[in-house]
Formats: sequence, structure tokens, C-alpha cells
Amino acid sequence: MNRVQEAAPDRRQRKKQLTKDALIEAALELFAAKGYDHTAVHEITDAVDVSERTFFRYFASKEDLVLSFIREGTTAFAEALAARPAQEEPLAAARNALQFSIRALYGGQGLPNYLSAMRLIDATPTLLAAYLRYAHDQDDKIIEVLARREGVDPVDDRRPRVLAAVIGALAFLADRDWRSGDNNPEPDAMAANFDAYVDAVVPALSGHWDTQTSSTTLPTARPSAT
Repeated sequence: MNRVQEAAPDRRQRKKQLTKDALIEAALELFAAKGYDHTAVHEITDAVDVSERTFFRYFASKEDLVLSFIREGTTAFAEALAARPAQEEPLAAARNALQFSIRALYGGQGLPNYLSAMRLIDATPTLLAAYLRYAHDQDDKIIEVLARREGVDPVDDRRPRVLAAVIGALAFLADRDWRSGDNNPEPDAMAANFDAYVDAVVPALSGHWDTQTSSTTLPTARPSAT
């Protein structure tokens, strides 16, 4: 196979990604201007000058397009978690995997698009219900990764399920704080928020809470996990 033949699949893949990105950009702009419920698929495809058939090659529906950000985030986190060194304890592996996936996903244009999608989800009851349902359904993926890392049975051992639930709750809280901050959010700020919540788990679950020593501020972002 010559170099021209080898380069052809790469060009096709880049073209597909450009089309997908253009559909996402157009959809988010239309949703912001007209509202999610009042935007038709043909308006999205008209804005990109492609057919509706092309839209459905990438997304099953408008809902699927918006939730693609959540789907990609879950997949990236699960893959990063599975790739963490075996000697890392489960919570440390989850912390480092989330930091890595956040920075990998939300650099460049990925960040403003994600923020637009999450604002849309928050403001649209049908999307919020779909988001919560999807997040719940994806717990099994994280449970399987955690159980496999620790060599336990995810059916008989409750610990993978408990930790997956804790990670999901902490990520939700960190994401909420990140997006509601006064400053323009950056991926490092989300990672720092997650770290702050992880650090609060043990103090929150054990002993009495000393309000004199509690912290109401979030730490600065830590260096990128490797």
C-alpha cells in the first residue's frame, strides 16, 4: 500500500469529524437562538448544507446530539480509569483518571460546546431527564472497570458499586460548581473542584464536623495527572 492509499482513510476520517463538529456547532447555535423544542433537524442540516440523512449517520436524534458530550465524557473517563497503574488505589485512580479525561476532552473548542450543551440540558426538562437516565445507566461501565482493576466480583462485592456512586456524585457536584463560578471555567478548575470534594469525603463521613477548621474555598488546580 502506498502513502496515498494510507492517507485516504485519514482524510475521510478528518472530513467526517469536520462534518460532525459542524452539525454540533449549528445545532447548539440554533438551540440557543430558537430553543431546543422549536428547532427541527432540517434546520440544523440546512445550516451546514448537508442532507438530513447525513445528520442521522452521526446522531440518532437531537437528544442524541446533545447527550454526545456526556457519552464521550463517560467513555473517556472509563478508558482513562482502566489505563491507570495497577498499584494505584481505586479512589486515587479515579481522581487521576477524571483529571486526565477532563483536560483531554475540554481543551480548545470542546469546552465552550460542552458548557453550551450543559446549559441546554439544565434548561430543558426532557434533556435533563434523559441525561440523568443515561448517567444512571452508565454506572455499570465504571463498576466493571473498578471491579476488574481490584480483582473482585461486581455482583457479590458492594465496593465497586459504592465507589462508582461516590465518583458520580462528586463529579456532579464538581461540575455544578465549575459551571456556576464567577470566572470563565477552565478544565483545571473542574479538576480542582473534584479534588476538593474527594478530600472532603472522609472528613464528612467520620467524626463531628469542626466548623472552625472547615474550608469553604476550593484549592488551586493541581498539576496534570500522568
